[in-house]
Amino acid sequence: MKHHSRTTAVLFDIDGTLIDSNYLQVQAWSEAFDAVGQPVDDARIHRAIALDSSKLLDTLLGDRATELGDDAKARHRTAYQALSGRLRPFSGARNLLAAVAAHRVAVVLATSAPEDELKLLRTALDAEQYLTAVTSAEDAETAKPDPDILQTALGKVGAAAGDAVMVGDTVWDGQAAARAGVAFVGLRSGGMAEAELRTAGAAAVYDDPAHLLANVDSSPLASLWATTN
Repeated sequence: MKHHSRTTAVLFDIDGTLIDSNYLQVQAWSEAFDAVGQPVDDARIHRAIALDSSKLLDTLLGDRATELGDDAKARHRTAYQALSGRLRPFSGARNLLAAVAAHRVAVVLATSAPEDELKLLRTALDAEQYLTAVTSAEDAETAKPDPDILQTALGKVGAAAGDAVMVGDTVWDGQAAARAGVAFVGLRSGGMAEAELRTAGAAAVYDDPAHLLANVDSSPLASLWATTN
């Protein structure tokens, strides 16, 4: 009798997880807020990176978010485009995706980045051959910490939440994973501390993609190998 293996998946955030982009995002938002006459400290911006843009604006602009939000988003888009030449993958990022794909585990970019930003990120990552599916802002009404993007990512590859692991760099990734019922592995590459990532539910924390790759066979990702191999 032939046994059919279940579909398993690793859901990767991209900003700050695979691509060194978080601090470029901070710079772009900082320039945007300065331009609309509402300066915001970089440390506060960094804490809000990876939030849904509406939540980010509400968090950082408060009661002026409705008044200034659209202008700030447009200025952020322009500033980020200007900085995009500095986007680069973290060491080990491509090889990590290759290692997961080699185990016949679906590799999904689970992001709510707008399509224009996502195109820049995918170009910088240069790992299309390893990707099974990709999400974007068009796939869900709300971004992390809501679970919509992760649920969409699972649906695209036909994997159950219990057969997937989320790899991300922010507490918002961890909170979204918990709400979706997906195990979470944290990376410190986006600038958050290990304690914060563990509080957000991380089963394990690594410095960056290269560190996870070096330990991948003893990481939570390895639980997926046994299901597919």
